[in-house]
Amino acid sequence: MKKYCIYLFTLVTITSCSDFLDLQPEYQVSEKSFYKSASDFETALIGNYAGLQGIHSTALMYIGELTTDNAEVRWTSPSVSETEADEVSFTPSNGYLNTIWNGSFATISRSNNILARIDGVDLTAERKNQFKGESLFLRAYGYFYLVRLFGEVPMVEVAFRSPNEIMKFDMSRKPISQIYDLIKKDLSEAASLLTNVSGLSRSRASSGAAKALLGKVYLTLGEYDQASAVLKEVIDEQKYSLEPDYFRMFTNGNDELPESVFEIKYLSGNLGEGNSFSSTFTPARFDMAIFPNNMQGNGRIIPTPEMAGSYESGDLRRSLSIGDSVLLVTGKYAKELYGLKFVDFTVGIISDGGINYTSLRYADVLLMYAEALNETGANSEAHTYLNMVRNRAGLVDLSGLSSEEFKLVMERERRSEFFLEGHRWFDLVRTGRLKTVMNQYFQDKGLSFSISDHEWIMPIPLREIDIDPNLEQNPGF
Repeated sequence: MKKYCIYLFTLVTITSCSDFLDLQPEYQVSEKSFYKSASDFETALIGNYAGLQGIHSTALMYIGELTTDNAEVRWTSPSVSETEADEVSFTPSNGYLNTIWNGSFATISRSNNILARIDGVDLTAERKNQFKGESLFLRAYGYFYLVRLFGEVPMVEVAFRSPNEIMKFDMSRKPISQIYDLIKKDLSEAASLLTNVSGLSRSRASSGAAKALLGKVYLTLGEYDQASAVLKEVIDEQKYSLEPDYFRMFTNGNDELPESVFEIKYLSGNLGEGNSFSSTFTPARFDMAIFPNNMQGNGRIIPTPEMAGSYESGDLRRSLSIGDSVLLVTGKYAKELYGLKFVDFTVGIISDGGINYTSLRYADVLLMYAEALNETGANSEAHTYLNMVRNRAGLVDLSGLSSEEFKLVMERERRSEFFLEGHRWFDLVRTGRLKTVMNQYFQDKGLSFSISDHEWIMPIPLREIDIDPNLEQNPGF
């Protein structure tokens, strides 16, 4: 039964992008009626990119921010899934984990559909390379989230053309190292295939995006020499630059900015194409007057007082990332902490925000490169790239930090730079600082919560275990 679940992801590609009225089995529809022309592959790819909207607008932001000292739920009736994230006490029934699992495997399956069919179609070599490169990037993108959150997962590199094929396939969980080998291979090949592709939106995969993500993969694995090399390639290509106005990246009109390496586009006014950041990041008040129609926020991911107080004096990012008071319908202001990034103050409908989310940006490339340099003994040079990001924030240069001091400064720098962008959980896990930072935070707050050794990864969703008991649950859940 588990195999039929993943097989359904294979079928979603067609039904999400085109309207087929023929009632023959969908796997036959995809074989006989689709993937025949460049426009078919273009449609399938756009559908695959669109699938990233949902998991970024909701689940990944909860996992990346609410699980950490960055944010907290601040409303009276949080859901069970929200409470679990806020307290880092996940159960296999958590809705956000289920969304990420399903969404990531859907991305992988759609990518496999294209990769399995592209060579059998009469297209130019340039178009084939583009479609292959984008699909390999997206498959690696999906697996990178899965392996970091769940550890061992099933590994699928094929497109299934019948129920019998999927029933015969080995859906057992594969070792983490094997998953990472596939991710590295896919991204390396994607970077090569996309080298000469130009003119695409920054919401599409590029050689630079593949290299930037590959650098993050190497950094996650502690392979610092490789991380340094590939990230330097991104920097040396000079295709990206820091946006002088920090807030411009998180407000209306943030399309195609020079700092954007890979972005998820959202569109207000189109049902299902907007994001929910505007309500998620703002207070759960009925009397606010900060949105049209006095739309209320829901207080689900709100800055902690500790986060608000963590910025260095003079850091321009503080006032551009966190609001301290909200305008009320009475004309007065109430003291409330809330997020400003990605909040679309022009819309008055929940889940209709039109501000893009930047998944990979150049500041991340610079800070990752600085971290890799520090880890490989080039400590002095590492300061240069750290200071480039600090200077944009109005902060003075740092110098003379030891390697260990540099690591702690980098932790704070990334927290300030990427607040409300979903990085914090993954950064703390990657650096091995999760337990130390979060357990100290809980203790300082007088809370009885704590993170145990096994909780650096999440439980496999209960739905998947119920369908296939052989999948096995992660230890401790």
